[in-house]
Amino acid sequence: MKAGGIDASRIESMLAQLKAAAQRPQSDAIGSLAPSANVQQSQGTGRVNFSDALKTSLNQVNKVQVEAEQLGKNFAMGDDSVSLSDVMIAGQKANISFQATVQVRNKLVSAYHDIMNMQV
Repeated sequence: MKAGGIDASRIESMLAQLKAAAQRPQSDAIGSLAPSANVQQSQGTGRVNFSDALKTSLNQVNKVQVEAEQLGKNFAMGDDSVSLSDVMIAGQKANISFQATVQVRNKLVSAYHDIMNMQV
């Protein structure tokens, strides 16, 4: 069943990959919104600059989406090194990271409105 079908061993290997990804810390998961190592911290306080963290997470989301799109194009062009399952997984990762970013944006807008409606 090598001609394009997914056999039981491939399904088991995909499940093992998903379980391994779930066990990894959030900071190296694709699309995570946790600040990464290249975000600059304030000196001595251990605080993360918010704008740098936001910019880094948006760049990560964009990177994941571009990679998913490229995998889809390669698969559509007939590249044998790209399987349909890889394309679908990359698409779902891109979708999840985008949805998480939208939720963070919604929370930020809600917090902004709450602050603006406070009486001074």
